[in-house]
Amino acid sequence: MAGETTAELLDMTSPQGESCHTGHHLCMPEDSRKRAARRLAIARGHLESIRRSLEDPDVYCVDVLRQIKAVQGALDGAANVILRGHLESHVATAATRGDEKEIVDELMEVFKYI
Repeated sequence: MAGETTAELLDMTSPQGESCHTGHHLCMPEDSRKRAARRLAIARGHLESIRRSLEDPDVYCVDVLRQIKAVQGALDGAANVILRGHLESHVATAATRGDEKEIVDELMEVFKYI
């Protein structure tokens, strides 16, 4: 760590071998991005199905509520994938970069909403 520049400290590779720290920017690991995007695509498909079902005058309320719960589950799954990627790639390496206070403050702000 001694003798390394901030740029060198930030240009690290995640445990999955993906570059997640470039310059002064922390980016989402590729695996997390792909997995979250897949879950969000599923949620979008479910949501569109719900919207279409509401055009049917015979749609049953409980069926719609179940489908909404499925969408919420898909969104929660995407959030969990992103959170895990952040914890593994950024939080676990914060001490090495020297930005642990900023990372903790950022997480505390995020946890207000989940």
